[in-house]
Amino acid sequence: MAKAKGTVLVTGANRGIGFEVCRQLGREGVRVLLTARDPASGEEATARLRAEGLEVLFERLDVASQESIDALGARLAGREQRLAALINNAAITMDGFDENVAEKTTAVNFFGAWNVTDRLLPLLEGHGRLVMVSSSVGELGTLAPEIRRRFDPPPSKEALASLVREFIADVRSGHYARKGWPRSAYRVSKAALNALTRRLASELTPRGLLVNAVCPGWVRTRMGGSSAPRSLEQGADTIAWAAMLPPDGPSGGFFRDRKPIDW
Repeated sequence: MAKAKGTVLVTGANRGIGFEVCRQLGREGVRVLLTARDPASGEEATARLRAEGLEVLFERLDVASQESIDALGARLAGREQRLAALINNAAITMDGFDENVAEKTTAVNFFGAWNVTDRLLPLLEGHGRLVMVSSSVGELGTLAPEIRRRFDPPPSKEALASLVREFIADVRSGHYARKGWPRSAYRVSKAALNALTRRLASELTPRGLLVNAVCPGWVRTRMGGSSAPRSLEQGADTIAWAAMLPPDGPSGGFFRDRKPIDW
């Protein structure tokens, strides 16, 4: 693994895969900004990693709050903090399926990642890395043909946002099945995140930024459950790898176990 210099920021990192990503990056000598919505759990997680001798600092961030995102951006800019990589790891999955689930899931998994990226992009160094933690459930092959055509090729970011809002509206009206949407807000949020990754990879090529998505697989976390076949170490490995790619590394790809997979 090539060593990245500078600082890497990880969202949703107080537990699970995000926490393990911070640990793996820290063990490579990277300075890590661990972010979490809850200050107490974020500070506790940071203290655990610092006790291992790793250079980890805590920053409060609620990816579903534009105010929180802007506050983080202002703090980092105020101290002239540059980022070697940004890892959008924060995500939720919710029981049931209704308008509330659709709105809250996409607010974190899609709009949260987009808004954090948009606010922190000016802080990314040349040849910086942008990593979206996604899932195979968002692969294009899992979508109905009429929906797949709207995600592939990826539309503009504005059109993509409108598409996600249309999904929420269709769930609200009860027309989602007739329109071809799956009965899974998590699936739609990850399909949208994948499309966003592809769009950003194209748009940010002139800056030399490497933009990739990673599927960690089904991992034993609070979200994944105890019966999941993959360990935290396995799930975090490719995410950390993508955050430490050399300047001539791949961009615009979807990876699992450090190997490309289909969108």
